[in-house]
Amino acid sequence: MKKIAIIISVIITTALLASTVLAVQLDNPLGSQTPDLNSIAVALISTLLGLVGVLALLAFIYGGFLWLTSLGSPQKIQKGKEVMIWAVLGLAIIFSSYAVITLVLNALGVSKTDSASTAPRTNTDFNPDPYYWTETIE
Repeated sequence: MKKIAIIISVIITTALLASTVLAVQLDNPLGSQTPDLNSIAVALISTLLGLVGVLALLAFIYGGFLWLTSLGSPQKIQKGKEVMIWAVLGLAIIFSSYAVITLVLNALGVSKTDSASTAPRTNTDFNPDPYYWTETIE
């Protein structure tokens, strides 16, 4: 009986706290302009291809490590060579898929510059030029 009372009190307390939390207004983390589906798709595809490329490079490094640590064993040398060959083939597929995706997106009129992450720079952005904000004295 005590367990049921404790569970009911926890549920009621959670419901009361949740109604208080739901009253908080959150700001849009993406800024005032919400990106459209095209820019989200371009950013997602670019990110995924970049991650897969990193994995292929890690596989290539792993194959080289297997080859270097083979101690002359023909099976281990062959295994290292195979891993490196498949990693190179994977990189070739990744680069060609990136080229095809870029070609298709350009043909559809969607470019990478439509992405929300490439917003135009404003005059409040940091400029490393030390003479950028200085005024000329006449």
